[in-house]
Amino acid sequence: MRRLFVAGFLSISLISISALANVVPADTTRLKAKPIYGREAKVIAYILDNNHYRKVHFNDSLSSAVLDEYIKSLDNNKTYFLASDRAAFDKYRSTLDDLTRAENVDAAFEIYAVFRKRFDQRMDYILNNLVKKTFDYSVDEYYETDRDKEPWCKDEAALNEVWRKIIKSQALSLKLAGKNQADIEKSLTDRYQRFSKSIHQFNSEDVFSMYMNTITESYDPHTNYMSPKSADVFKQQMSLSLEGIGARLQTDNDYTKVSEIITGGPADKSKLVGVNDRIIGVAQGADGEMVDVIGWRIDDVVKLIKGPKGTTVKLQILPAETGVTGASKVISLVRDKIKLEDQQAKKSVINYEKNGKLLKLGVITLPSFYMDFDAYQKGDPNYTSTTRDVQRLISELQAEKIDGLAIDLRNNGGGALAEAIELTGLFIKDGPVVQVKNSANKIEVGKDDDPSVAYNGPLVVLTNRFSASASEIFAGAIQDYHRGVIIGESTYGKGTVQTVVDLKRFINAPDDEVGELKITFQKFYRVTGSSTQHKGVTPDINLPTALNPEQFGESSSQSALPWDEIKGTLYQKTPMVNDRTLANLNKLYQQRLQDDAQLKRFVTETAETKKSYQETKISLNEGTRKKEIEEAEKRKAANDKLDTKIVRKESGEPTDLLDVDDEYLREGLFVLGDMLATKLG
Repeated sequence: MRRLFVAGFLSISLISISALANVVPADTTRLKAKPIYGREAKVIAYILDNNHYRKVHFNDSLSSAVLDEYIKSLDNNKTYFLASDRAAFDKYRSTLDDLTRAENVDAAFEIYAVFRKRFDQRMDYILNNLVKKTFDYSVDEYYETDRDKEPWCKDEAALNEVWRKIIKSQALSLKLAGKNQADIEKSLTDRYQRFSKSIHQFNSEDVFSMYMNTITESYDPHTNYMSPKSADVFKQQMSLSLEGIGARLQTDNDYTKVSEIITGGPADKSKLVGVNDRIIGVAQGADGEMVDVIGWRIDDVVKLIKGPKGTTVKLQILPAETGVTGASKVISLVRDKIKLEDQQAKKSVINYEKNGKLLKLGVITLPSFYMDFDAYQKGDPNYTSTTRDVQRLISELQAEKIDGLAIDLRNNGGGALAEAIELTGLFIKDGPVVQVKNSANKIEVGKDDDPSVAYNGPLVVLTNRFSASASEIFAGAIQDYHRGVIIGESTYGKGTVQTVVDLKRFINAPDDEVGELKITFQKFYRVTGSSTQHKGVTPDINLPTALNPEQFGESSSQSALPWDEIKGTLYQKTPMVNDRTLANLNKLYQQRLQDDAQLKRFVTETAETKKSYQETKISLNEGTRKKEIEEAEKRKAANDKLDTKIVRKESGEPTDLLDVDDEYLREGLFVLGDMLATKLG
């Protein structure tokens, strides 16, 4: 099968304008579309209509969806536009498709002009009426952060009330952080002056890029327009050439949120930053002033966090487990370059004494499905690849006489599809691994043709919600072949393949730069015929999760392609795992849920984190907010006091596995131990 490369599951996302902030004096000049934009838009619509997997056309129905999403991208929290503005935009509801084909993108700029006007009105009101206001924090009232639940404000008085609560909430957070009234006024004034300056830095290319992404992402969330500037950043990300802390960020209302921790980077190695933590401040060096970045444009936050290798950056974060109402903490990280070797597979051996027998359990951690494609094309016999590295690690682990093996795919966002196929081949004799269907309904089967098996012993595969794309192909094949046991969370559900189209191929514009289009053109299916799209891979043993599929993963996007099925292909299951095996392993896991103090603690912590994710109301009462922070800190302190080296009484002596404080890995290895006990018994 020809080699297909699948980008990581995190697509380049839209930046919500309501989260922009920082720099440059106001510019009241109205932004206008350049002639090249209309040509690009027409070409993009043509490519999407004729080449996107979904086979839908940019028609009146899609035009309506694009209008709604474009308005949302400008005013995500319904805090700028009035209901009358929203009604006025309806004149474009069924015409954006026609305008696009006529090379006309003026509607995007006209709507943006209204946004700019409303934004300026809001900033004027905030800076002149709210940032220096002394609030009464004894009033029992709340601010609803999820404004999807709220209607558009009918007049300025209603908007004034919404913003009163927003500013009061921010002022209270600063007060509880120890700032006096003068400090609070200065912090809020600086914040919104930066915010006001930043919005006027937004240029015509930014407006066009946002509008085009609204159109492309109406087809599916992984189809994106990349402006010339964005295309360069994308190439840097794919080459792992950026220096910084090793974390991908996204906008979450007024916050910058950590969406992914890159294995091998400073954030990963420090263990101080987690997925879904919110960054609210950044300082340079050990003694630099902490800069408040709430409401900042994400590009500007990234600029502050990035920097030369070896330099220090301090971050003020709101931990995910305590949410927006919890206390913040300050951490220091030393910037570094993410190297290819940091992304490569690694091994370890963990000892576990069970029923009087010492077991050696091998663990291979796989951050991505990688291959040095350039070296491969040049014929270098020593090119780097996932399969080669894992095969070597398996040989080394077998030399250490391991009894069982765990493959850790947590946070593995994908990579080279061919490597997922070949890696599966290390564990099965031969046969189909994945089916790939294109927009013309042609199905190609990716097969393992090598009958040799590198490892035929007990196997578990660890997954979480951020295991995606090629990871889901491997995990799904191992499950379908009954070759091993999948443990953890349901995976991301990205069952699509993208390719990048350079628009210069279609547009002759020597005097203008044009962007690129990343388009979905294929879809993955398991050997059973079931798609990995949307549903992902459901584990055989489900561990506690704080993540709601409707908020995290493919299911969080309304435009995600649906799950479906095609005809399965013939394959030969192995005898390694059967329904009886899985029933017994789940029974033993349920017993641990009742008896294991460390697992019970993890379940409690996970439930608390899940609750914090779901909480959208923030109290504006000082006493209530203080109590919430104190309760969160008490829970954390109580958990920290628990001994993370709890000894399981069956062995009498602590072993290496019982010292593991990574609960997913720990539980995965307990399951592996149960598999071995059943085999040995």
